[in-house]
Amino acid sequence: MTILMPTSKKRINISLPEDIEEVLTLIAKRDGVPVATKAFQLIELALEIDEDEVWEKIIAERDTPDAVFISHEEAWRGLHH
Repeated sequence: MTILMPTSKKRINISLPEDIEEVLTLIAKRDGVPVATKAFQLIELALEIDEDEVWEKIIAERDTPDAVFISHEEAWRGLHH
């Protein structure tokens, strides 16, 4: 007898337009993974891209002609005190 353990992953239910579902299915087959796995991979990639955009905005706001720079050593020294 096999006992199935419930997954600890959060499940979500999303509705996709037919064209998106078709593309998702095609690329999942291309990559040899289940559709849910490919959806997860793409969501993870999108979140990384979004995070990069947030960091880029922060950097752009700080990167001004009068910005003060500190050395790598100084930055790390501040974290250890």
